[in-house]
Amino acid sequence: MEPAIDVLPPTGPVRAVVLVLHGGSATGYRPVHRFRLPYLRMVPFARAIRRRGRGVAVWLLRHRYGGWNAPHLHPVEDARWALDEIRRQYPDVPVALIGHSMGGRTVLRVADDPQVVAVCALAPWIEDGEPYHQLAGRSVLIAHGDRERTTDPAKSYRYAVLAKQVTDRVARFAVLGDGHAMLFRARDWTRLVADFVIGELKVEPVAPYLANAMREPTPRGLDIPLGRDVPPSGTRAR
Repeated sequence: MEPAIDVLPPTGPVRAVVLVLHGGSATGYRPVHRFRLPYLRMVPFARAIRRRGRGVAVWLLRHRYGGWNAPHLHPVEDARWALDEIRRQYPDVPVALIGHSMGGRTVLRVADDPQVVAVCALAPWIEDGEPYHQLAGRSVLIAHGDRERTTDPAKSYRYAVLAKQVTDRVARFAVLGDGHAMLFRARDWTRLVADFVIGELKVEPVAPYLANAMREPTPRGLDIPLGRDVPPSGTRAR
C-alpha cells in the first residue's frame, strides 16, 4: 500500500512545488480517502496557493494510514516518499511544506530534504524532545489558535524558541478566537499561509507583516496576535 497524491497543476511551467499534509491521530490504521475531514480541511489552502502562485504546483498528500503510529512514523515515511517523487519530477525547484496538527509535526521532521526552503506548521502536534536542527537554513512559520484544545500552543512556542537557534527566519502567530479546526478564522489562516508560501517561494515579495515578524526578536516574534482588532504586524509579549 502506498500513499496517494492529488495534484493541483499550475498555469505555466513548474517553478516551485508546495506539499500539503493533513492531520491525523496518535494511532490509526484506517486508510485516508478524499472525504475524511482532516484531508478536506487542507484543500482550501491548496486552492488559494494555486490561485496566487503562477507556476506553483500544489501536491496534497493522502497518507496510507490516519495515525502517527510510533515507532513506525508512517506519515514521515509517506512525506519522504512524496518528496522523492517531487525530486524525480522536478529536481531543481524549491519546495514549501504545509502541515496541520499531525501534519505539522511531520513537515517539521522532514524539513531537512535538500529542496525544502520553507515550512509552515499549523496547530502542530509537538512533543518534548522534538528534533529541530533539521530546520537550519529554512524559513519557518508556526501558527496556533488561542482557543486550542487538541494540541499544545505552549509546546509550539517552546519549539519555535529552539528553532530560532538554528535559523533566523522563524515567526509564530497566535490566531485569536480560533481553535484546532481553524474554521472560525478560516480566511485569516488561509491568507497567512498563502502569504508565507508565496513570499518564501519568491513568486511575490514577502508580505511586510511577515517580513517584520521574522525580524522581531524572541519572545515578540514568536507570539504575534492575528486578530480582527490587531494588525498582523502587531506583537505582544509572552
